[in-house]
Amino acid sequence: MAEASVPILMYHSVATAPNDATRALSVAPEAFAEQLALIGDLGLTPVTTAELGASWRSGSPLPHRPVLITFDDGYEGVHRHALPVLAEHGFPATLFVSTGWIRGAYDTGGGLDAMLDWDQVRELAGAGCEIGGHSHTHPQLDQLDDDRLREELVRCREIVTDELGTRPTSFAYPYGYSSRRVRTAVRTAGFAQALAVGNGLAHRRQGPFALHRVTVRRGTDAEEFTRLLQGRGIVRTFARDRALTKGYAVLRRARQVRRKASRSRV
Repeated sequence: MAEASVPILMYHSVATAPNDATRALSVAPEAFAEQLALIGDLGLTPVTTAELGASWRSGSPLPHRPVLITFDDGYEGVHRHALPVLAEHGFPATLFVSTGWIRGAYDTGGGLDAMLDWDQVRELAGAGCEIGGHSHTHPQLDQLDDDRLREELVRCREIVTDELGTRPTSFAYPYGYSSRRVRTAVRTAGFAQALAVGNGLAHRRQGPFALHRVTVRRGTDAEEFTRLLQGRGIVRTFARDRALTKGYAVLRRARQVRRKASRSRV
């Protein structure tokens, strides 16, 4: 029997007029509403990241034709535009917050556009949205030394726990970048599962800390969105993204080697 595959949709901003920094990875509110309607029409069943992870760890069955709706960073449009549509359909989702980008006491000023505040995050949680971690300041985690890496993860986990009263169990890597060291650190920090990007369907064999997602962008039309849900043509759709990702991986490894060599000379 073939292993089940699950589409995990990666959203960022849902906005009518996004700024230049978020435009490419934003989705218009009308498009988001159409996409959620398609999920319902195709008979898919949204689940949270925590539910998927728990099912694959225990071997318990998932609902018929599961799909995950996830949001990264913490843009205000998730509350303004996405929450009413999710509520209309009764769909759960997962929001991965960069705690230093959320407006409030911990705000570092790094947010790329209008960001959520903690009252809005709590309202999303109360409406059935799982809140996961996405680091504190949204760095490339594989470029950090061990101390800074741990600080990013633990600070994020502690802030979410303090603000919501519930410890987050799911994590998403900023920019999708990870490594064996980063994945180990995420597990040690207390997270039970983590999402990369990969632009492919998620499979249990990927392991709980390297599950793939597919990117939903402003240029994703209804036909392409349907193909993503059905797992058709994904390699072709994201061919350019995969080539760029491989190039970036080579550059990041070279930087790590140079840093290690520099530290060894000190």
